[in-house]
Amino acid sequence: MASTPAASPTPPAGRYGDDPDERSRVPWLVTVVLAALVGAVVVGWIGISALRDPVQWKTIGFSVHGADTVDLTFEVTKDPESTASCRVRALSQSYAEVGVKDVQIGPGARTQRVTVVIPTAELAVSASVQTCDPVEDARDAP
Repeated sequence: MASTPAASPTPPAGRYGDDPDERSRVPWLVTVVLAALVGAVVVGWIGISALRDPVQWKTIGFSVHGADTVDLTFEVTKDPESTASCRVRALSQSYAEVGVKDVQIGPGARTQRVTVVIPTAELAVSASVQTCDPVEDARDAP
């Protein structure tokens, strides 16, 4: 009697598609690559924002004290070791600039709250920060 070969316990390689272990690596690799790209974009966004706006400010409020002064309170956020120069102004009802003052905010906390008195030429109805810029240190200049 002729003997027939016994059936193989495993199918031939590749007969039913790829090995499941190899297929499970692809989504994992795609996830890792996408996470790395998202992380790089977030870090880049934060870095660019910091370079673009080295000094930020926010008006907290103002108080008119007659026709000759206005108090303005604002917060400045900057590098704690740097100095910023801010220009504040008071406006009349017709939007004319009736008072202006330059204020220097020296080294200190990252965010500092400042109140400044702005002398005015006539009655002001509002006050705000016009601009804030970092002050270049003369020792760092070439």
